[in-house]
Amino acid sequence: MIIQKQKPFEAILKALEGEQKIFIAGCADCASACKVGGEEELAAMKLQLEAAGKTVTGTAVFDTACQQSAVRTKARENEAAIQAADSILVLACGTGEQTLGDTIGKRVHIGAESLFVGEVARLGKYSEKCSTCGKCVLEDFEGICPVTRCSKGLLNGPCGGYKDGKCEVDPEKDCAWVLIYKRMEERNKLDKMRAYQPAKDQSTRHSPRTYTWPKREPQGNKP
Repeated sequence: MIIQKQKPFEAILKALEGEQKIFIAGCADCASACKVGGEEELAAMKLQLEAAGKTVTGTAVFDTACQQSAVRTKARENEAAIQAADSILVLACGTGEQTLGDTIGKRVHIGAESLFVGEVARLGKYSEKCSTCGKCVLEDFEGICPVTRCSKGLLNGPCGGYKDGKCEVDPEKDCAWVLIYKRMEERNKLDKMRAYQPAKDQSTRHSPRTYTWPKREPQGNKP
């Protein structure tokens, strides 16, 4: 899930300066789960904007704001309200904002901050465990990612600053390497600690990245 938080209302108003009529868009996936861009949040934003003197031409929670086909479908359903607006305020992640802007062809403003790809412990409590680096090393570390969960991204053991199993950079967090060691110990895999890990190949992290499923040849009828 892309973990998000809503931008301060003052920042949203500043972005909307010079524009009177606003259409508000949300997302039924990550933004709704993070209480940023669901029906409730769109209704609250509508009231705030109207209290600030803006005219809200309509609101819509897109099924998936980063999926072009879903955006086109919902945009057609709300065409009149969208066309009547000076711009669209998007309460969703940056990808969703750009998908709406590119697909609809209307000026868009972002009303949320995209924080990280996170694990959901419970509603409102999230943890970053993957940096989407494009070259996964989890197999080498028994399922715990030092690239993300070590504050320094170390690949060959902990730094000298960890104390009592906690991180030097953030003493509130467990040292990732202590977690890795304990898990390897429990699974009798401590021999993996002896393997030297080369420097991380950062070439897979260049932006912007794209990916297309490989084409599959038709199987046909087997004899």
